[in-house]
Amino acid sequence: MPELPEVETVRRTLEGLVAGKTIESVTVFLPRIIQRPDDIAAFCTMLEGRTIGSVERRGKFLRLLLDGLVLVSHLRMEGRYGVYAAGEAMEKHTHVVFRFTDGTELRYKDVRQFGTMHLFDPGADLTQPPLNKLGLEPLDPDFSLEKFKAAIAEKPTKIKPLLLNQEYIAGLGNIYVDEALYKAGIHPERAAETLTNRELAALHESIVSTLREAVEAGGSSIKSYVNGQGEMGMFQQQLSAYGRKGEPCSRCAEPIVKTVVGGRGTHYCPKCQSLKRGSKRSV
Repeated sequence: MPELPEVETVRRTLEGLVAGKTIESVTVFLPRIIQRPDDIAAFCTMLEGRTIGSVERRGKFLRLLLDGLVLVSHLRMEGRYGVYAAGEAMEKHTHVVFRFTDGTELRYKDVRQFGTMHLFDPGADLTQPPLNKLGLEPLDPDFSLEKFKAAIAEKPTKIKPLLLNQEYIAGLGNIYVDEALYKAGIHPERAAETLTNRELAALHESIVSTLREAVEAGGSSIKSYVNGQGEMGMFQQQLSAYGRKGEPCSRCAEPIVKTVVGGRGTHYCPKCQSLKRGSKRSV
């Protein structure tokens, strides 16, 4: 599933491709993609004549801001957007087509068919599902160490599944949690409440720096991810832990280990990320 860096990369490329375009008509080939409204004809009619002003992101969700409406889109496992000339051959698994007045089309393709779209009045999308329970945005300027501590520091939960919980930190997924924990030198099974203030500061910094580096590299093309122009991300070439089972740690040469934490495949260095046990936080 695309994580924050991949969705942010799609947001940037998509905005450059569709901002300022006016929707002439919409065709939905797979009704279950549309979650709100539950009337597909109404969904299409509501979008006709609307102009896309900008494309924003909240966690792993895209927010297409139109004049008078917000389209919230989740790519799930393999959802992709692409802009095509009208009349260009339609690719298999294309489920929604937005036709613009300039003769181009925005097409949503999804092999796994897990993606979703919701329409809201401006601002209402942030107070209703699926966005209303999302936690802190780790790339926002106000993602401070204090807010990060307040969100997770006292939790008895293992740190990896806690970071994967979108209600605390929005946008993190398996790849970047493994990378951030590796960079901070924290074992994925440490309970959050046992992390010292120094470790929390290191983890906060590693989350931000890892995500920024990944965004600059266009995300990670681990499976089939490409951005809005069909280009692959390159951050997978910089991964230090994720997907490197058996390879030497870049810091100590100990082989990277793969295990399962919270039901997710997890990569870490057993030496640099030793499992320390404790019950209370300290300096």
